[in-house]
Amino acid sequence: MTPRPASADTTRDPADIAREVFGLPDLRSGIADAIDAVLAGHDTLAVMPTGYGKSTVYGVTGIARGGVTVVFSPLIALQTDQVEKLRAAPGHPIAVAVNSRRGGTLAAARRALDGAEAGFLFLAPEQLDNERVVEWLRELPVRLVAVDEAHCVSTWGHDFRPDYAALGERLEALGRPQLVALTATGSAPVRQDIVEVLRLREPVLIARGFDRPNLRLEVARFETDDEKREAVARRVRALPQPGIVYVSTRAETTRGAERMTAAGLRAAAYHGSLRSAERDEVLRAFLDGELDVVVATSAFGMGVDKPDVRYVVHADVPDSLDIYYHEAGRAGRDGEPAQAILHYRPEDFALTSFFNGGLPDADELHRAYTAIAAAGGGAGTEAGTDGGLGRRELAARLGLSTRTVSRLVNLLEDAGAVATSGRTLRAVGGEPDQAVETALEAARRRERVADSRMEMMRAYAETLGCRRQALLGYFGEELAEPCGNCDTCESGSAYEQRDDRAAHAAAHESRADQGGPPDAPFPVDARVEHRQWGPGVVMRAEPDRVTVFFESEGYKVLSLDAVEEEDLLTRA
Repeated sequence: MTPRPASADTTRDPADIAREVFGLPDLRSGIADAIDAVLAGHDTLAVMPTGYGKSTVYGVTGIARGGVTVVFSPLIALQTDQVEKLRAAPGHPIAVAVNSRRGGTLAAARRALDGAEAGFLFLAPEQLDNERVVEWLRELPVRLVAVDEAHCVSTWGHDFRPDYAALGERLEALGRPQLVALTATGSAPVRQDIVEVLRLREPVLIARGFDRPNLRLEVARFETDDEKREAVARRVRALPQPGIVYVSTRAETTRGAERMTAAGLRAAAYHGSLRSAERDEVLRAFLDGELDVVVATSAFGMGVDKPDVRYVVHADVPDSLDIYYHEAGRAGRDGEPAQAILHYRPEDFALTSFFNGGLPDADELHRAYTAIAAAGGGAGTEAGTDGGLGRRELAARLGLSTRTVSRLVNLLEDAGAVATSGRTLRAVGGEPDQAVETALEAARRRERVADSRMEMMRAYAETLGCRRQALLGYFGEELAEPCGNCDTCESGSAYEQRDDRAAHAAAHESRADQGGPPDAPFPVDARVEHRQWGPGVVMRAEPDRVTVFFESEGYKVLSLDAVEEEDLLTRA
């Protein structure tokens, strides 16, 4: 990817491009800030909710800077949608995709982009396995690489993809043009993974728009599973259509769709094990208004670009607030009133934690590391070959699924025992037993963080305070007053909580005025150090408590009284 001088007008005002090419009269503040950061030459991470218009960032900057903008996108349906949107723009910029579908050929893309002042090339990350594509990329005047759905690089993200995890290193090998990463999932561990895995250089972070005032938030608690399922069916029938119901298992998508059909709704099931044609047909029918409700696993996600979804109902508890708010954000994208409703039993949190998988098998880790070392002549083994192994080849050799092997390899990489060079894995971590123990400690740390994320999910479900304040606080955004559009605000408990905490804070300040120790400032985004848990970042600051994400422990909610009395935190 050797940069060449751009022939397009790089002095053109981004607002003019947005208006004249894309028909957008105004740019939202976060979008405008991200565009400015990219045009100033910075690697940029833009964290903005579904439907916020993140694609405008690379659309406007790609035209302003000229040359080719390469966009990595995980699904053919997403690529097709973005290509069609660009081609439908009044200015009609050149946009092509290279994928496995008819019309997505390399030759067609070459012809379309040849001589273009500014063009957009959409690829899936696995296209970098194709040497012809790689060689062509090296010849192109690539000005910018955009990584859409960037949370796919992160094992903390809700849709981790091994091919995404290799992007950072592979782009380095291709000359490493400027990067912009785009995602709607913005919690601290996911952001950190995106920066590290993609190797963003001193990136500008822009997070905007998490507050969706038109989205009413509600939680309903039940004692039995049957009671919960029946309540979901009754509630969905009474809601304005269309909508989405998220469940945790494939079997429940079928049962749930049957319940909805029996309630008189046009319903369909969707999960990742359906044939591609079946998934495409359900998505098409939903987008075209032929279905009232889709009962789905989290596989029904990327590509669901329907602005008039009136509700997202969760019949089961997601693994984290990241997943919950990402999925809930598919409701009300047209700005009209919509609802996000979570149904749960107290036992659901324990079940979700159990299904997270626990610690990896030590024997599998040992076998994986030994196989990598033997294939690449790495540390800790006797002579091997020089070829190394890829993840798929390693999975076949061990007789394990690609997903399981990716999990093992990610842990070994976290532990510094395995390094990736292109698509090849190499052992660099010494003796197998030592590498395995270091990887297991990394797994224990990840388990602690995963448990803490589930506790944050439980806290959201059980809070008496404003739910929107709790959600936004998780993502590091502050809302000064209760929102007035959630069930706890409607019941009045959110305002009672606010008043109680304000009274606590006033009493604390009074004690300080009388000679007590002054409050230590721990604002949102402040870097702090805990005596036991080490470095962390403040995610939410309240009058009587502070929520901190610690790299080694995950999310912790700390009483400010305890922090002060025991001198637990210091500003880093």
